[in-house]
Amino acid sequence: MPTALAPVYRQLRKAFEDGKHEPGAADFYYGEMEMRRHADDIPWGERSLLTVYWLLSGYGMRASRAFGWLLLAMMTTVLAMMLWGLPQSDIKSAHTGTLTGRIMTMTTETPDPVNPNGSYPTRLSTERFDKSLRVVLNSVIFRSSGQDLTTTGTYVEMASRLSEPVLLGLAVVGIRSRVKR
Repeated sequence: MPTALAPVYRQLRKAFEDGKHEPGAADFYYGEMEMRRHADDIPWGERSLLTVYWLLSGYGMRASRAFGWLLLAMMTTVLAMMLWGLPQSDIKSAHTGTLTGRIMTMTTETPDPVNPNGSYPTRLSTERFDKSLRVVLNSVIFRSSGQDLTTTGTYVEMASRLSEPVLLGLAVVGIRSRVKR
């Protein structure tokens, strides 16, 4: 049944778009996508992609759903940064130099970040929250925070720099679909 209805929804959506009736077209777009997602003749990969698209943003029409997922992802990232991503303490580089005649040679050594230790409640401090929040907010817009991170923190930041801008983009598409109506 969904296989037969998807083209009907597509034709109705196109007719409403041609008639400049955006709200009606949006309803038929949602129906078309639902029928495609439930159709048996769609390959499992495409069906999985449609399911994820529906889950994350309601096919780009539910901005609140995308913002909810973005907020959840950001809170999870902040928590992961506080617990495992930020080093035990700020890294202090050591500078050594030699002066011979008029030539000065400087060597800077930066130690590797030290993984945090202690109980989890002690890692959940206001200072670590502030640093984690700055890292996460920067990652939403593809910027590196410049903060020294542990190995785990580096991977968490990379994952958030990929996923969170996608969720932000889906939220913007959802807002655009609302405003367009």
